[in-house]
Amino acid sequence: MSEALIYVITTNGLLFLLSIIFWKFPPKKINSFYGYKTPKAMQNQQIWDFANSTFNNSLLIYSMISFIAGLVFAAFLNVELTWQPMAFVFLSVIVSIVKTERALSDNFTEEGKKKK
Repeated sequence: MSEALIYVITTNGLLFLLSIIFWKFPPKKINSFYGYKTPKAMQNQQIWDFANSTFNNSLLIYSMISFIAGLVFAAFLNVELTWQPMAFVFLSVIVSIVKTERALSDNFTEEGKKKK
């Protein structure tokens, strides 16, 4: 196995594996150990469930895209990979956070009540 492929598997592949675990086993109750933890997401149980579901779905999709893109870079482009796989990981996490925060703002008030 090439070094580039190992690099992609240990960065993008690990993120994809973690996203599957978070998706299959979401946190049930608000806690400070496991889950999508922002002040808004921890306001009440309804927001907590919504935020974790939204984040886990987004992370699953974007980490899969990141993993596939990293594999394509490693297998077909024949270039030395340095920052590219980590950039995909970073972008996957950032996009998932932004999408989750936008969904929270669209669906809940600042006081934690569901918008109509």
